[in-house]
Amino acid sequence: MKRVLIVGGSAWQVPMIEKAKELGYEVGVVDYDPHAVGIPHADAYFNASTIDPEGVCTAAKEFGANGITTVATDMPMRSIAYTCKTLGLVGIDPDVAVRATDKAEMIRAFDTHDVPHPWYYVVENGEIEAVKDHFTYPCICKPTDNSASRGVVVIENEEQLRDCIAYSAENGRSGTVIVEELLVGHEISVEAFAVRGEVHVLQITDKLTTGSPHFVEMGHNQPSRFVGDTKEKICAAAAAAMKAVGIQNGPAHVEMMVTDRGPVLIELGARLGGDFITTDLVPLSTGIDMIGATVQLACGEPVDITPKQQKASAIRYMRHQGCGIIERVDGLEEAAAVPHVVRVAMLKSVGDAAGAIQNSLDRVGYVIAQADTVEEAAAACEAALARVTVVVK
Repeated sequence: MKRVLIVGGSAWQVPMIEKAKELGYEVGVVDYDPHAVGIPHADAYFNASTIDPEGVCTAAKEFGANGITTVATDMPMRSIAYTCKTLGLVGIDPDVAVRATDKAEMIRAFDTHDVPHPWYYVVENGEIEAVKDHFTYPCICKPTDNSASRGVVVIENEEQLRDCIAYSAENGRSGTVIVEELLVGHEISVEAFAVRGEVHVLQITDKLTTGSPHFVEMGHNQPSRFVGDTKEKICAAAAAAMKAVGIQNGPAHVEMMVTDRGPVLIELGARLGGDFITTDLVPLSTGIDMIGATVQLACGEPVDITPKQQKASAIRYMRHQGCGIIERVDGLEEAAAVPHVVRVAMLKSVGDAAGAIQNSLDRVGYVIAQADTVEEAAAACEAALARVTVVVK
């Protein structure tokens, strides 16, 4: 029996742990938190930080892993890449992991390979004097080394510049931030898979966000509204971005904005997309098992990424009123009974704090639906959300 090590034991990784078990693998989980919810689903647990390359590599050696992978988390990709190189496993190289997790290195790679991207300036230690005159407002600021919308903020004018840069820097590890063009258009993501350097686009996802100033994603639809020539350009841009970063094997979650000048890259992750996009929405809309394919590829086995169906899927995240402690949640059963709804679930529990939605971790719950059309799937999500009340005291 082959063994696969999953990096991370959070709720985001549980679907991958369960899928690997379903496929007949022995599964290990590495996480710094011995109480991580994914651990009981696995066969073995290793206590190490997911962003500690040596710790993760040691866990893989002890487990005798034939493959190592993760879902929905960026910085651990550096640990995975280090482990793959050290142990000779299938995966991305360490330099690719850096380009895929450092937004400055990523956009420089886009620039070098003529991939459409926003204008940008990298700011280190808050030093803006040499570049601030080049900024056009409004623009956007974000840490170069974080994800899930943490530290992302719109700079409306020069008076806000220093405070916004400080906010982004505080939400990163290195303190380095990137100031770039605020793209206007329709935000999408491309769920893609590379096998021996050949890029396969599996699905395109339309996104709904909170908008300015933090742009937290609050919903997704599949398939995208974009078809024909625009779809071809989207697929070409995604493939070019993956090749620019150097992704030869494995999944990628490529985010871009469809603007009046065509698709423009925002950023990408050299891993499966989060927000239940690749764990749920892609299988529901296409029948493609991206989770299973990722595990199999990591273990050096053949993968099947051919579409099996043409359906629509959607997810919507719950909104709540006020800030405080979640006192109770009403209407979950009623929401689950709405036609086309396949899941209603909470990301926070009674007793947890609930505040303003400034990043993805602030969301409290979600609804997923599948139907024949996007309109039906989205309407089912909204109907279900209308039945849920999150009482915050």
